[in-house]
Amino acid sequence: MISQSLHHNLPSTADLPCSDDTPVDNEDQNLLPNLLLLLLTHLWSARMDWYFGVDMAVYHTTGENPRVPVVPDGFLSLGVERKKGGKSRRSYATWEESDIVPSFVLEMVSHRPGSEYDEKVELYAKLGVLYYLAYNPEFWQRDGHQPFELYKLENGVYQLQIGEPYWMPEVGLGIGRYQGVVGGLPQEMLTWYNERGDRHLRPEEQERLQRERLEAFLRSQGIDPDQLPN
Repeated sequence: MISQSLHHNLPSTADLPCSDDTPVDNEDQNLLPNLLLLLLTHLWSARMDWYFGVDMAVYHTTGENPRVPVVPDGFLSLGVERKKGGKSRRSYATWEESDIVPSFVLEMVSHRPGSEYDEKVELYAKLGVLYYLAYNPEFWQRDGHQPFELYKLENGVYQLQIGEPYWMPEVGLGIGRYQGVVGGLPQEMLTWYNERGDRHLRPEEQERLQRERLEAFLRSQGIDPDQLPN
């Protein structure tokens, strides 16, 4: 952690860019992290001690210049306000967040060969991010990696973890892939899981499941749910 006196010499997020202005490589780089955010907003609606950022600049003091951010596709920080001072964040500066760094970072491997397996690995390790997920559904053969690689920081070095979905006890969530439907189209997606390895359902999925259970119960009682009075 840096001292409070040094905090006064650091810029405010009000004066820093919210991103690096680099366009996303493909639509999934925005879609999939936002789906994780929407589900987490549902799962943790009663909690005010977390923040999930999508394509947002993370400013830190572990690099050569605190004005140069890293911009993950998605990141989760714990122990911070969901709304900073009741307002939406423009960016995330660790020195304005009690020096709390993200516990989980997601990088989706780009069509253009990037730094997801080297430079960013070193950067996130130095920053102290506990879990780093490199999601590479399309280009893993090019890079010689697996489509889903989750790393945990152990003694300052990232170690590839085995198993999917993978439970992250320090975070209180599991992460993994599943085949779902978005906007009527089949799609592989990332999503959250519980400790038993069960996928957390989206709100609309929960409603559908409850409706199916109710209809099954009514039929077991000899009642046709399609013939109920309006």
